[in-house]
Amino acid sequence: MLFIFGTRRYVYQLGMVLLVCGRCGNSAAHALRKRVAKFTLFFIPIFPFSTKFSTQCTACGVQHSLTKEQAAQLQVAPQAPQPQPGAVQ
Repeated sequence: MLFIFGTRRYVYQLGMVLLVCGRCGNSAAHALRKRVAKFTLFFIPIFPFSTKFSTQCTACGVQHSLTKEQAAQLQVAPQAPQPQPGAVQ
């Protein structure tokens, strides 16, 4: 009996937020993204086994990882420039 299984990754853009980049220091839009890896059986996604959140600066392209709570907070927060984790002040 032949079983075809594997994984597939999906990227969802949750929104755009205005943040101060930790690398370039610009107050720029950042893409808030959710990455989900799912187990597949016969090319049908069955269940997710990994979920990660991140932001990507539109000015320099650097990505910062976020926790689920931080991503949820950025989605509902008012749009005021906030420093990224690891920002040099």
